[in-house]
Amino acid sequence: MKRFDRKIVLEDGSEYYGYGFGAETDRVCEIVFNTSMVGYQEIVSDPSYTDQMVVMTYPLIGNYGINDDDFETKKPSLGGMIVADYNDMPSNFRYTKTLSEYLEENDIPGISGIDTRKLTRSIRDYGSRRVIMTSIDTTKDKALSIIRETPIPHDAVSRVSCAKRWYSRTSNHQYNVVAIDCGIKLNIIRKLNQYGCNVTVVPYNIDASELEFMKPDGIFLSNGPGDPQDVTKLIATIKELRGKYPIFGICLGHQIISLAYGANTYKLKFGHRGGNHPVKNLETGHIEITSQNHSYAVDKKSVEGTGLKITHLNLLDDTVEGVSCKEDLVFSVQYHPESAPGPQDSSYLFEEFLNNMKEFKENA
Repeated sequence: MKRFDRKIVLEDGSEYYGYGFGAETDRVCEIVFNTSMVGYQEIVSDPSYTDQMVVMTYPLIGNYGINDDDFETKKPSLGGMIVADYNDMPSNFRYTKTLSEYLEENDIPGISGIDTRKLTRSIRDYGSRRVIMTSIDTTKDKALSIIRETPIPHDAVSRVSCAKRWYSRTSNHQYNVVAIDCGIKLNIIRKLNQYGCNVTVVPYNIDASELEFMKPDGIFLSNGPGDPQDVTKLIATIKELRGKYPIFGICLGHQIISLAYGANTYKLKFGHRGGNHPVKNLETGHIEITSQNHSYAVDKKSVEGTGLKITHLNLLDDTVEGVSCKEDLVFSVQYHPESAPGPQDSSYLFEEFLNNMKEFKENA
């Protein structure tokens, strides 16, 4: 039997042994799990996973490799990947490199051979915790010492947001959208382009006055990593802009909008991550199967009296999945309607954003 060469150690002292792939870097992160059966390339390149180590519950990872078209960011910031069975011999006509090669190029460590069922149950029962991925030769005491001495980061959005504005245009556009980048997934921009929007992507710390000078038809507030309450400048910016432009927020953007209206957020025990979360649309009664990736949620009781209306609820734990203020043409959802590779149940939300921008232009 091949000798184990890597391991992970959780802050409670539990150890899991396996085989390294990707970079051999030691890394301290928050450990989370994702229940998606496909889409590991999109997960690895999703900026919302900054400072997190992801346990994939689907057992076989790497089997279709990495292609050049499906990235969610140009520079991934995932902390690490933990899988049961890693396949380093992909079978897919689109693949250009293996998952291990991609991780190694971007200094991201991976480990396979782990009992991911046991590890996922541990996260489900005891919550997300800090973890280190390290060499098999690192003692438990040394690993725990490194975890304790590694500060918890609070600057994730600033590290993944763009440094300056950039553009994604489409032919025969109808609307000009400014997308505030908190770690935006590229498929969101692709979707906005498909719906006839020219998109200007701007840094998360843009001033409200600078944004107003751009005269957008609508503002999009993106997903991103970390605690939404850390992004105080952006919360203040949305407070200033609400009611002036149509605003659509996804994931972290949903939390920022809720905070800007006076609601509160809190950290979930282990978060929501995967492409199989049922959400009820309270306005239509329809059930949507959604893709999610977040650690924080909007406090349901705190929404009362803010001017926001709860529009969507998670059927697994009754958490808030959507809010709106029709008077201000503002709405947001906690999940990802642009999700790639799917599901696609919620793409109608982009049409709702277009309708709000149409109403805004007609009344301007």
